[in-house]
Amino acid sequence: MNDREPTQPSTHSQSADQTAANPDSSGGNGPAVVSSEPWTNPEFMKDQVVAAIKTCYDPEIPVNIYELGLIYDILVEGQDVTVIMTLTSPMCPVAGILPGEVEEKVRELDGVESASVELVWEPQWTPDRMTEEARLELGFDL
Repeated sequence: MNDREPTQPSTHSQSADQTAANPDSSGGNGPAVVSSEPWTNPEFMKDQVVAAIKTCYDPEIPVNIYELGLIYDILVEGQDVTVIMTLTSPMCPVAGILPGEVEEKVRELDGVESASVELVWEPQWTPDRMTEEARLELGFDL
């Protein structure tokens, strides 16, 4: 059992224009410097994790697991990523496969040193967690 409250999937994205400018040697503001190390920007890293997760599908449902609302949270601490997720049901036929697929795809990202998936059952998944796009794809009333 987990006491964490799930969050709605984030669509926040941070561009290079939003990074802070660094002072140059003359004391003025130099150009914005974007690090080539993705783990130095947790929001950028989280966006990369979301993109990787969006390539994971339940074979019986034509919508990725992120849009289905199965991802409750993504925690980025330096180069370590933890994905808190659920499944549509404890009896889900891919229960033994899908969490491992998520972990593998996250671990393959540049800058990720370790990845783990925590599978939770509370709060229980409901179709209300799906994005509008997923509901439309699956024919749910909006």
